[in-house]
Amino acid sequence: MKPICCGDRRDAELLLAAGSDGLTIEDINPVWLKTPAAPIVGSLIEKTNIHIENMLAAFHALQNRVEHVIVEGAGGWMVPILSDYLISDLAAEMKLPVLVVTQNRLGCLNHTALTVRSVADYNLHCLAVVLNGVPVPGDIAALTNADVLERILNVPLLVGLGENLMELPVDWRLMLDSARDLSVLT
Repeated sequence: MKPICCGDRRDAELLLAAGSDGLTIEDINPVWLKTPAAPIVGSLIEKTNIHIENMLAAFHALQNRVEHVIVEGAGGWMVPILSDYLISDLAAEMKLPVLVVTQNRLGCLNHTALTVRSVADYNLHCLAVVLNGVPVPGDIAALTNADVLERILNVPLLVGLGENLMELPVDWRLMLDSARDLSVLT
């Protein structure tokens, strides 16, 4: 599920294609703003209201129809949906474990540590951190980020998930199995 898309709807379309039969794009993505910006900006430009209760209702409806619901955020953990409501607030209301995805580049350490700490502040379980991107030779930050993140975070670090993968790496399967064991993922 992708409760809110801003810009194109490609992520939601991919989720729909990968998901259960019988679902519609509206089931997977109840709020679509065509403006490629934060939800709060898109709603202002498009002169539309975002109704949090509609996203939550769609989430609960999916929970009743399928075995597992994986929810993709929009833009980052602290992105505003409304002036007083962030993506993190939506995650907290859904009570799901969180998988933090970060780009392997300069600034990754700060961004990732702040996000993981904020997930804990919301009393949510951070399953792991996914480090995206292959380091370029000579990029000291990208070459050292994985080692430093493993030292400073108390959550698993997952790397090595690329395109055209035929089977999930073992560490990814273990992380998904641990999510199944959490009572919040039903």
